[in-house]
Amino acid sequence: MHTYDCVIVGSGPAGLGCAFELLASNPSASILLLDQEKVSSGGLRNDCKMNFTWPIGFPIEYWEHDLSVEYLERVEAFLNPTIIPQTNLSTYQKRAKRIGVDLLMIRQSHLGTDGGLRLIKRLIEDLSKSGVEIALEEAFVGVDRQNKRCITSKREVGYDQLVVAPGRHGFDFLRKFMRDNDIDYTDNSIDVGVRVETRIEHYPIVKDYYDPKFIFPERTRTFCTNSGAAHVVQERYTAANGQHYYSVNGHAWSNEREPNGLVNFAILRSVEFTHPLASGQDYAENLAFLAMLTGGGHPIMQRIGDFRLGKRTTTEGLNGDLNDFVPSLPSCTPGDISLAMPAKFLRSIWKALKQLDTIVPGILHPGTILYYPEIKLYANKPVFMDGYFQASADIYLIGDGAGTSRGITGAWASGMRAADGIRRKKGW
Repeated sequence: MHTYDCVIVGSGPAGLGCAFELLASNPSASILLLDQEKVSSGGLRNDCKMNFTWPIGFPIEYWEHDLSVEYLERVEAFLNPTIIPQTNLSTYQKRAKRIGVDLLMIRQSHLGTDGGLRLIKRLIEDLSKSGVEIALEEAFVGVDRQNKRCITSKREVGYDQLVVAPGRHGFDFLRKFMRDNDIDYTDNSIDVGVRVETRIEHYPIVKDYYDPKFIFPERTRTFCTNSGAAHVVQERYTAANGQHYYSVNGHAWSNEREPNGLVNFAILRSVEFTHPLASGQDYAENLAFLAMLTGGGHPIMQRIGDFRLGKRTTTEGLNGDLNDFVPSLPSCTPGDISLAMPAKFLRSIWKALKQLDTIVPGILHPGTILYYPEIKLYANKPVFMDGYFQASADIYLIGDGAGTSRGITGAWASGMRAADGIRRKKGW
């Protein structure tokens, strides 16, 4: 049985950031990078939008300002992104301020899904050339902590240090891993919302600011804007009970693709539960199942015009004269979102959309589409032993699934931070 200096589970930005940082410390380090998928996965594949301003992507309970800035500089130095210029925003800022809304100014880069795929290919090739063993389609099953062995779907390997970075899709896997290994954690916060899709003429701010970050009252915000060659997708998740459900998301291709004239973005409401609710994740999964039930196994979409009238959207109604585009995710079921989304979320989101329409008039055009559900799974909050995300002896938990980040740059930084802890421990 081979023993590695470090086994990294998950090849998303957190795992990649950790691997590259360990190699920078010790080029001869023996590293195994595992992923159950056929290709390297994670946020770099999906639109590849990166934010380089604190606190976007950096949960403040783990990342104070000065520390975040230090790691952001290191991430930027490694990835060398092209920052998108922002112009003509003073009018939007004034409108937002007048009604109690914040428009955050974030340094951003956008590669698009195709650009992200090229970046991943290059990064994986660089790791492989540097001696890292890349093991795709090999699932991490569990760990024997006493003997420091990892059990995978294909073998057993030894480790000196273990880094687990499963990302959002691995949220439930990580929760089970923590329970099995007596790692204390909390799971009481969720982000639930809708994805909005409309013509770019109805949301022209994206011509000046690619992914505008609006913060509304009641812990509601815009998230992950896509324009140009933009489209909405549905992503499959596996719940704790083994059942599957879909959550919607947004993607865009790079500027090399012909624009389709559409824009989409999420608007999310955050809630933190207290006693007696045991799991925000279980609550979120039940919301998703209710949406699947309401939508006949698919997410739901509803026209703004129908929502305002309190009636469901129908297939026939999507062909009226006020519908000036074809929805980019036609597999969604036309219906009534209010039958599946709790009022607390729906009220906050509708208030925010009305405020947004005051700042950027046109977003509430009758033909604008709302897709539901969009649920973000990063509510795991492990109890860490140190500031390097060590949760048990020689075991580190990082990335979105572990709640240490909310996006590509934060995930990469959390990988670097874990690597810094390993480097100190091993004297590299």
